[in-house]
Amino acid sequence: MSVHTLQRSDVENLVREAIKRHFGSSVSSQPVATVNPLVVNVSARHCHLTQEAVEILFGKGHTLTPMKALYMDGQFAAKEAVTLIGPRSRVIENLRILGPCRTLNQVELAYTDAVSLGFKIPVRNSGDIDGTPGCMLMGPAGFFSLEKGVIRAAPHVHMAPEDAKRYGVENKSFMKLRVAGSIGITFDKIFVRVDPAFKLEVHIDTDEANACGFREGTPCELVK
Repeated sequence: MSVHTLQRSDVENLVREAIKRHFGSSVSSQPVATVNPLVVNVSARHCHLTQEAVEILFGKGHTLTPMKALYMDGQFAAKEAVTLIGPRSRVIENLRILGPCRTLNQVELAYTDAVSLGFKIPVRNSGDIDGTPGCMLMGPAGFFSLEKGVIRAAPHVHMAPEDAKRYGVENKSFMKLRVAGSIGITFDKIFVRVDPAFKLEVHIDTDEANACGFREGTPCELVK
């Protein structure tokens, strides 16, 4: 009696065929994420700060306190929040800080946030802040002025190298995200970020989620 060792591709094909038999031929032929399932999360407005900025805003020696773990390992929403002061003294209160601290300061807002504040902010990938507007942040211990760093984050996907290989994409390339539901929208420029520490996760902002009627459980598909 011979024993056949199934390869990962064999398992994916078997799973795909089983799903097709159950649900019909309309099931997508995209890679089956047997290790990293596709997760789409809505990223609400928030900021990333350096340790220096945290200490100016909250006091000397203060460190961020994790409140809620995020999907990506090691990332968290902190208990600490700040007030953002924009043009003409318009403010957003309780702007959540995400940790851990980074090497640069960055505020990520949705388009409607920027409009309410009087900002004109560009769509940028995280870390690409040259030529972007700044703002003032207020914490319980003081004020911190950002000369630049207020952006609308470009829709993007985090993935590990094995995910990139399955989808046939490279770091800093682009994919499409098809969102099903009652409206049905395809995002044509999902920026790809590849790192061994990443899980397979797409980030869209609150405006983008509202525009396509995205809710938890809405079927989504990444395509090259």
